[in-house]
Amino acid sequence: MIGLILSLITGFILLPFLQEKNFNQRLSIYLEEKHHSKENIPTMGGLIFILPTLAYLVLLVMMHKIEMTYHLFIAVFAFIGYALIGILDDALIIYRKNNKGLSEMTKLFLQIILAIFLFYYFMKAGNEPLLWIHTLGWKWNIGWYYGLFILLVLISSSNAVNITDGLDGLAGGLSAIAFFTLGIITMTTGWLEGYQEISIFLFTLVGAIIGFLFFNVNPAKIFMGDTGSLALGALLGMVAILTRHEVLLLVIGLVFVIETMTCVIQRVYYKFTKKRIFPITPIHHTFERYLPEREVVKIFWVIGLLASLVSLLFGVWI
Repeated sequence: MIGLILSLITGFILLPFLQEKNFNQRLSIYLEEKHHSKENIPTMGGLIFILPTLAYLVLLVMMHKIEMTYHLFIAVFAFIGYALIGILDDALIIYRKNNKGLSEMTKLFLQIILAIFLFYYFMKAGNEPLLWIHTLGWKWNIGWYYGLFILLVLISSSNAVNITDGLDGLAGGLSAIAFFTLGIITMTTGWLEGYQEISIFLFTLVGAIIGFLFFNVNPAKIFMGDTGSLALGALLGMVAILTRHEVLLLVIGLVFVIETMTCVIQRVYYKFTKKRIFPITPIHHTFERYLPEREVVKIFWVIGLLASLVSLLFGVWI
């Protein structure tokens, strides 16, 4: 509730400022004509849920309501670090007045550097390099390969949310569902130091994202941009790593996985055959050719909700 209220206040303050400064989104030339009207909509809207979530977290720590544990620090570090990459990317798009921000290689390099730091802090906390499937009770110590695994999870999750952020309210709604699910799962992770603090962090963020959706659902008044999408994706991946639910994240974020895989398949197939499997990727744009934008978002939200319910079955009760 507090996250929701604070994000609404932040949105009403930030939105006019971004509009006045013409911090507008620049869209890809490959998108259909009906999307071109969105060029005058501000970006960097991720600040609407990032700033109040962090401010409330700091307030709770200062009031000694929660403790800044090592694991909470790692989660917040991932959230802020990838948000800064997104801010840099969005700032370049605004400055250049086109949709070319950071190059793919530069963005990937910065994500890798951050992932290495996060792996260092994760191992410094005394965590073992275990691949753990809770439902089956399987644990594998994969040694230094776990560093590569963390790298894969963080980069995949951050970019998956970024790819999905293409329709009004789509990535925001799916993220709220995913974080609420992960928050419940984290509450049951009693063996993890600071699990309660991480849950509070996630539930505050869920409220803040819902507040952001007030401005972002169709017709959107603001976009989260890479500022929001990279931060949300990295936090999803980091919390899954901390709670040892990396494999379950594939189910929690099923829509994100589908969106990413269709893009990868399309790119690889086109490289070798010069033909396309899907009319356009990310896949939500293909659905949009046959259904109104709002209907596509609703369908994807329902799929995300069903996947999250299945995740709760395995992550909490089984």
